[in-house]
Amino acid sequence: NFTYKGVNIAGFEWGCLTDGSCTYPNSPPLTSTADGPGQMKWFVSNGMNTFRLPIGWQYATPTLGGAFDPTEWATYDKLVQSCLAVNAYCIIDIHNYARWNGQVIGQSAVPDAPFVKLWQMIASYYVNEPRVIFGLMNEPYKLDILTWAQTLQNVVNGIRSIAPKHVILLPGIEWAHADTFISSGSAAALDAIINPDGSKTNLIFDVHQWLDKANNGTDPNCITDNIPVFEPLAQWLRCHNRTAFWSATGGGNDDGTNCNPLLCQQMQFLLANSDVFVGYTGWAAGSYDTTYILDETPTWLGYPWVDTPLVQSCLYWP
Repeated sequence: NFTYKGVNIAGFEWGCLTDGSCTYPNSPPLTSTADGPGQMKWFVSNGMNTFRLPIGWQYATPTLGGAFDPTEWATYDKLVQSCLAVNAYCIIDIHNYARWNGQVIGQSAVPDAPFVKLWQMIASYYVNEPRVIFGLMNEPYKLDILTWAQTLQNVVNGIRSIAPKHVILLPGIEWAHADTFISSGSAAALDAIINPDGSKTNLIFDVHQWLDKANNGTDPNCITDNIPVFEPLAQWLRCHNRTAFWSATGGGNDDGTNCNPLLCQQMQFLLANSDVFVGYTGWAAGSYDTTYILDETPTWLGYPWVDTPLVQSCLYWP
């Protein structure tokens, strides 16, 4: 069985671009039309137990290395508390592509220190919430993997001085894609990251993989079940006694997209290898609606909610 199973509750990261800039407005899923807390209650009632909650770094701390924005962080924490209230695992995801306003963390004018400080602040805030998971960064790309691994090691050290046992998700480079996780050097570099006591306990690899032709989640049409990608990664993980978490995957809902059966086949393979693939969060529910090509947001038509076709068919698992 999967340890973690769920979806992304998106919205607090809206306005963030792949250059690591974030410009208001974002779209917190805390409205009557984008009822993130209600969605999480619904998903949990159907067997999910994990929600990834993306937020833009600049929204959390408007000044690099500065304090939390009190209003924005309090609003974001409402979503986290709603997640905790349904006894789910809640992933804090900094959605900045390893960048702050175009500058790669630790490989430019932006040093590691403000990123470490950010995560120490988050760790302090949720130190007494063991079901909060620290998803260090969404989809790093175009950077040096060994330097990035050292940045992540510095963050792990900072977090562990405050929260010694929380689960931490470690993303590789090239958009955290599974198909290049080994070949890019991400697997070897991240495998070297350790806790201060020398262990690797609760350090889980954070990977993404899409089913469209470009493997970037910009096309609703699915062309692969990704099993040829997952087989060698599963073998590598077993050989190295490591685990991975699938924090973003998905596809289109229309019958013609072929995502059902392909996403279902992908998930069935992951379940069969859940000793190393410990969980998933589909992309994405929250503030998205039916106009979004990868929409996973349930529709409120008077209780019960109504799931999107792909969620109903392919995202509820043991």
